[in-house]
Amino acid sequence: MEYHWLKTFCVAADTLNFRKASEKLMVSQPSVTVHIKLLEEYLGTPLFDRINNRVTLSEAGKFFLPEAKQLVQQSESSVNKIRSFAQGYRRKWSIAISPLMAETILPYFLKTFLKRHPDLEINIRVEESHLIEELVDTGEVNVGISAIDSQKKNIESISIYEDPILFLMPFDGFDEENGPPIDVKEILQKNYLFTHHHPVFWDELLLKLNKHVVGLRTMKVTQAHITKRFIQEGLGVSFLPHSIVRRELIEGKMMQPHFDLFDLPTVSTFIIVKKKSVLEEEFIAQISKYYFG
Repeated sequence: MEYHWLKTFCVAADTLNFRKASEKLMVSQPSVTVHIKLLEEYLGTPLFDRINNRVTLSEAGKFFLPEAKQLVQQSESSVNKIRSFAQGYRRKWSIAISPLMAETILPYFLKTFLKRHPDLEINIRVEESHLIEELVDTGEVNVGISAIDSQKKNIESISIYEDPILFLMPFDGFDEENGPPIDVKEILQKNYLFTHHHPVFWDELLLKLNKHVVGLRTMKVTQAHITKRFIQEGLGVSFLPHSIVRRELIEGKMMQPHFDLFDLPTVSTFIIVKKKSVLEEEFIAQISKYYFG
């Protein structure tokens, strides 16, 4: 029994249309028909009922479909394992990380960690912070890096650093010594404020801003890297963690005016973990020492 017979059967059973199955499999329609016929001959029973040029699963086909899908999955899993082995990987490990954290933490730290573990195949899942704790709890990932503290008692949450929130605006072309004074209240009134790219601080921050700034105009932009780009293009202003804009500030792509309306918050980054093996312990210890400021 050939793998491609089983794969063709599974796709054809899901679509109940040999033409659509051929498109998904990127083979000719006659090839689909041949694969199904060969599989039926091998099993000694028809898998599809053919009536008026339409196909439906036979009772045998309905019975066999879960088995076929399991065989296909097992085959593909085995192939993936041997490919990983051929690349030098001997262990698997997975991390779930929020988009914001992926941009600030992972590029700097992961390179060093991978050098220590060349036999480790790492799967990185970029997920929103509110989903990460559940992935750790169910064992889908070994470790989570989140902007939200853990709520479950069986999950350990470790704060690895505090990040000040900064007010950011487009670069105005002046240096700090020769530029005109900047009125942040006026800047906020004249520009769109990009909001909700962080899961923690925005609701409270907007309450304070609306008390100090009349006519505030907001635009929800849920991804921090898009917010940065919008600010650089002069489309508006926002409040972002220092770690995510450190390079842009150094390179003069945006600027941080003095914000004196009230004290801005800080946000934390958490390691979320359920079971700590030697690898998790090392990962936590190393990333806790890393400087992201």
